[in-house]
Amino acid sequence: MNDKKIEDELKKIWDETPVSHSDSEKKASWEAFQSKAFPVEKKKFKIWRYAAAAAILIFLSVGLGTYFNNDPLQDEIFASSNVIENTTIKIKTVFLPDSSKVDLSPHAKIRYANNFESNRKIEVEGEAYFKVKKDKKHPFQVFCNQTITKVLGTSFTVTQQDENGVIVELFEGSVEMSVANQDKKWILKPGEKFTYGNKVAEVAEFSRFMDFEDEKLSIVGTYIESNYGYKVILPEEYSNEKITVRINKKEDLKTIIQLISEMYNLNYEINEKLKKITFH
Repeated sequence: MNDKKIEDELKKIWDETPVSHSDSEKKASWEAFQSKAFPVEKKKFKIWRYAAAAAILIFLSVGLGTYFNNDPLQDEIFASSNVIENTTIKIKTVFLPDSSKVDLSPHAKIRYANNFESNRKIEVEGEAYFKVKKDKKHPFQVFCNQTITKVLGTSFTVTQQDENGVIVELFEGSVEMSVANQDKKWILKPGEKFTYGNKVAEVAEFSRFMDFEDEKLSIVGTYIESNYGYKVILPEEYSNEKITVRINKKEDLKTIIQLISEMYNLNYEINEKLKKITFH
């Protein structure tokens, strides 16, 4: 095969390579490669030069995403990914392939790879609450903007503040926080939150409980509706009953319902279709 045919074949493969850049950028990169591999003044090419040109092209075909996007992390996680987005105005519960639970706030989105059970890395846009299944062999990592939250088994929220800001609130267990291009690590304890913004990281305390002090039972019902999306129907004679209770802000809804049921000796029914809880 002569030089011209080899050049034409390489050009054909180059043009067929799927990339996320414009035709003009693609053309410019080809011309740069062409000028080095096939100079105007034709010389006798040895076999190793053809092999080298082919090797370069193979490398580019496999690694064009990394070369152009310059985001190895994104390539690693999302080469073949699943995307789940909450397009509703209520919290959406998602169970990941490893049985970890995610509560997606309205307009939030997560992405994770198809091999998630062995590669437990996930990206968050918006706000999401995680309850992670323990797996010491496969640490769970959440990526949001420039931060990484690394856990073994715990529950926490990750909230994307803006283009660069992130807030992580820890409810149970412990997590290790890190920031891109920084060596420092932050270990959070329950009741601590990590805030990152404008290239500054801080750790502070936050309240992970909701306290009801001698409140009407109907107020707890309103809280459940606002935070879990279920309307609570109480017997009329119980609406003004008083309650004093502390609830973890990320407590499972069923635990709260059972607590009320036992405290007031009430039965209950849950209508998932109508998102309604009826006590009687």
